[in-house]
Amino acid sequence: MKISIITIVYNRCDTIADAIDSVLAQTYPDIEYIVVDGLSTDGTVAVVKSYGAQISKFVSERDGGLYDAINKGIGLATGDVIGLLHADDIFFSGDAVEQIAKTFLEQKTESVYADLLYVQKGNTSKTVRKWISGVYNRERFIRGWMPPHPTFYVRRECFERHGLYNTHLKSAADYELMLRFLYKHQVTTAYLPIKLVKMRVGGKSNLSLKNRIQANREDHQAWLLNELQPRFYTRFLKPLRKLGQFF
Repeated sequence: MKISIITIVYNRCDTIADAIDSVLAQTYPDIEYIVVDGLSTDGTVAVVKSYGAQISKFVSERDGGLYDAINKGIGLATGDVIGLLHADDIFFSGDAVEQIAKTFLEQKTESVYADLLYVQKGNTSKTVRKWISGVYNRERFIRGWMPPHPTFYVRRECFERHGLYNTHLKSAADYELMLRFLYKHQVTTAYLPIKLVKMRVGGKSNLSLKNRIQANREDHQAWLLNELQPRFYTRFLKPLRKLGQFF
């Protein structure tokens, strides 16, 4: 089973090598690694090119933002399964992808998700938050639950059947896609109870109160776009769930 891993990057010359090294250090033998750059100007392109053929596919061109770039990467992918590792992220261990593949094969599932660690930007060994996902239950979406997007791996045919990321959303396209796949179309999924990815703190939707409010509005819009009806409390429980990740 081939697994395509996509890294989206724009002006991250300080972290992109960590992400690439993390993928190349994986023990799983059948990885297609795709890097999509948004025409960086800070030396990122030179860093990526220094890895040569170790990177399966590399494109550097203008895009319409993060989700447009992800869609571009998906279009380039030929693997049976597709997942993301952003330029600020690293795998928790060298056998992370191997465990993902094992879960797909053993549980005959269409998607897999795991746990996530938020770490300090300058010290990835220092944990700030722990996102323990828990076993999947469809109704948990109503109570504000979602899987950690950087740990979400999906069979490629699911994108072919149910569509790509909605580029009209600025910060909640990941939530909308997982809501669409798991809740609306009931794509089968399996929880892998391991720490899969370390994610540096500083996500766009959490940079300010204004961004958080906008993200919350988009979370609600994700339900409406799919002609789904959340409870009145769904949009408020989602950000509140993050509080427990600090303890």
